[in-house]
Amino acid sequence: MKKSMLVFVVLLITACGILFGADPALATQSHSGPEGLVVHQIAHLFFVFSMGILVYWLRLRRLTVESGWRFIQYAAVLLIIWNIDAFAVHLLDEATEILDIQRLGNWHIQIRADSGYEFLELVYYLIKLDHVWCVPALVLLYMGLRRLTRGDALKESKTGLS
Repeated sequence: MKKSMLVFVVLLITACGILFGADPALATQSHSGPEGLVVHQIAHLFFVFSMGILVYWLRLRRLTVESGWRFIQYAAVLLIIWNIDAFAVHLLDEATEILDIQRLGNWHIQIRADSGYEFLELVYYLIKLDHVWCVPALVLLYMGLRRLTRGDALKESKTGLS
């Protein structure tokens, strides 16, 4: 067998082993121990603070008159909302005993709240849909960066820089 064919077979077997032998990667994960959750929650707060400073800095320097920076500002605002949302979900999921969440299947969960906190069942369900904030934020970030890079390319072509 030729060396290149042997390398191909080894890579194919390795790839199949990785793809078919891996455990499922779930979209959400719990944080083991209280330390993991605390550090993760602090990271959410730091992200909120950082995006707030970015929005402030963009507005202070009047960069938002350019559409690329304006899209990045909108993305930062949505990421602030997403982080607050995720912070609240983690708090309800793992730091309080008010809600009892049981997985009934891949697509079904049961949410039960303590007496007097039944409204949190609907609140938890709604804030668990955090992708409603995150996905548009990432799309806006992409659009803003794309507009900024296209703007630089246009400036370079007009000035003759390459």
